[in-house]
Amino acid sequence: MASINKVILIGNLGRDPENRYLPSGEQVTSIAVATTESWKDKTTGEKQSLTEWHRISFFGKLAEIAGQYLKKGSQVYIEGRLRTRKYTDKAGVERYQTEIIADTMQMLGSLQDGQSTGRNEYAEQTGRSQPTQRKTPPTADMLDDDIPF
Repeated sequence: MASINKVILIGNLGRDPENRYLPSGEQVTSIAVATTESWKDKTTGEKQSLTEWHRISFFGKLAEIAGQYLKKGSQVYIEGRLRTRKYTDKAGVERYQTEIIADTMQMLGSLQDGQSTGRNEYAEQTGRSQPTQRKTPPTADMLDDDIPF
């Protein structure tokens, strides 16, 4: 039977991206994204919330785009997969770290300083060389009246 390792998140960056390079020269960009769930406590009626932090890593061209366009506070949509790494810390203790390896990233909302109204959003998937723009739906004057049905 097949298995699936898929993560989808929408959240906000807690700090600016950190860029580094592998010995091969490939860029790796790491970010921390916060997701928050809110609910109303049934017994007290008070609003409750829980924030979860996620480590996300980008590689290659996607890392270059994330490193260039993402900033602290940016809202972002991420698709990827979970990966857990084992390492030994400075004190010699074995530790585990789970992170998300991003395959798809889309900036949500507008860019800082009023550069965009949010209509031109960047989306990048592994293998694409240029960011894509969201297409606008056709307007009534764009539709052809000679449709045969």
